[in-house]
Parts: sequence; C-alpha cells; structure tokens
Amino acid sequence: MIDPKKYGISFSAKQCRNFGLDPQKTLRWLLKNGWRRFRLMSYWDEYETTQGKYDFSELDRHIHLIENAGGSVTLCLGVKQPRWPEYHWPAWALELPEQQKTQALLEFLQTTVQRYDKTAAVQSYQLENEALLRGFGRNVSINRARLRAEYQLVSKLTDKPISMSASNGWGIPLRQPRPRGGTGFSIYTTMFAKGKQRTTVQKPWLHRLRRFVIEKGMGRSVFVHELQLEPWGAKAIWEMTTEEQNQSMNPARIRANIAFAHQVGAYPIDLWGAEWWYWRYQSGDKTIWHSVASALED
Repeated sequence: MIDPKKYGISFSAKQCRNFGLDPQKTLRWLLKNGWRRFRLMSYWDEYETTQGKYDFSELDRHIHLIENAGGSVTLCLGVKQPRWPEYHWPAWALELPEQQKTQALLEFLQTTVQRYDKTAAVQSYQLENEALLRGFGRNVSINRARLRAEYQLVSKLTDKPISMSASNGWGIPLRQPRPRGGTGFSIYTTMFAKGKQRTTVQKPWLHRLRRFVIEKGMGRSVFVHELQLEPWGAKAIWEMTTEEQNQSMNPARIRANIAFAHQVGAYPIDLWGAEWWYWRYQSGDKTIWHSVASALED
C-alpha cells in the first residue's frame, strides 16, 4: 500500500471520460495498485443538471469503493473544481442573476455536505480549487464575498477539516478565509504558454519559503494539493501524440518532480495525472505507471 500520510491522488470521473476510460474501472485499478488517499470532485454540472434534482449515484459508488478498501477521501466542493473547464456551472445556473446564482450554489454545497458528512471515508473537504486564479477557465467568476459565504456555510455544516488552495503556482493565500484544514499549493514544472513548451525556473527553496510564510507567518498547515505528473501541451492530452506527451512528461521528469516535491518538505503530496497513467497503461505503455511507482519507493 502507498503511504497515505505521504501520497495521495486526484481522481476525476470527468477526466476519465475525456480519455474514453470507465471511471469505475480506473478507480479499481488505482486501488489495486495501492492508492488509499483520494481527492474526489463533486461536479455541480453533473450532479444537479436540473435545478433542485440531484443525482450523486456515481460519486456514491466511488466513495463506497474507496471506503471498502480502507481508503480516505477529501471531497472537493464548490463551482471551481479540478479539470477543465475549471468552473463547472450547470447550464441553468449560468442564466440566473448573480444573487440567485450564489444562493443556488450554497444550496448545492449544503446538499453535498449533508449527504456525505456522516460517511467515515470522507475525512475532509476542499472548498473551491484555486478560487482566486484569474485568466484560466471558462465562465470565470471570481467573487470574494461568495467565497466567504461558502466557507461560513460549510464550517457550520461540518466539524471535519476544510482546506483551501493558493490560487497560483508561486504565491500565498491572501484575502481569503483561513481554512482550519490547511492550505494546499501546486507544483508544476512544465507548461505550454505563449506558444511554447516552457520549463519552470522555480527551485525547491522558493516553495520552502512559501511553506515557511504560510506556516509560520499565517499559522496554517501546508500540503501539496497538485504535483504535476502529466503532460501540459498545446492540446488536450488525448489529442497529443505519444511523442508530444513525452516532451512534456516522461519517466525522467516524473522522478525529478517527485524528488523536487520531497525537497519542499510539505506533506501529504497529492499527485496529479492518475487518469493519464492508466490511459497509457491501457494502451500498452506501462513505463509511465512503473516510473511513478518506482519513484515513490525511492
């Protein structure tokens, strides 16, 4: 079993479908290979497609699988959750005036938390994902007052830890609620920007400094909520050739990124890219998964 105190993974049913994968089979494979700490999504556009009518059956199945395996879940809440389009608005919510839109979101949050809060496997929540990140996503909506209202509501509904994430890959969480479950930040080392594949110039000491400021200066615990272990290119991964994928993410970079995160020293580390590992594995290329597994053993 992979130590859940050190490592976890994000798991998105929506991303599985993008790859043409069965989410249930993908999750079973991840559990079979030792994963026990999961960050799951509660996508508003999938679980309340019609206002006031909820269907959490898929999320129920995934949490049940993890619970039966003795695993734990951090459940993402809110409209901004991992994976494109970042803001997962139901079509009907986009047509509402701003005040009604906020009220509808709060009602969805309340319904979600009340449904899962007594589930032992759901051990914590993450409220929104990089909530104040500008210039990325579709139907972007940054609203600090709404974010505060969300946090106040969820805090009243649960005694479990609630974490939030910094809103970019280098800054600190200013002017947002002080989460009792700590602050997550992301580590990305390669990305496609301004028409080119670019490698970060950031060093582990910069993230150690962030960690120090957040822990000592702001009084919050810190963990890595996304460590990049998948490609980031000009196209969606499933539209990229294997060569294009490997230019961005390959066995050497996988090992280097995991080593980088260890030098930062913030735990647990939630890895980003599990759906891609399985997609490559299913296509007959086991090198990506074997690289991840071997790097975690070092």
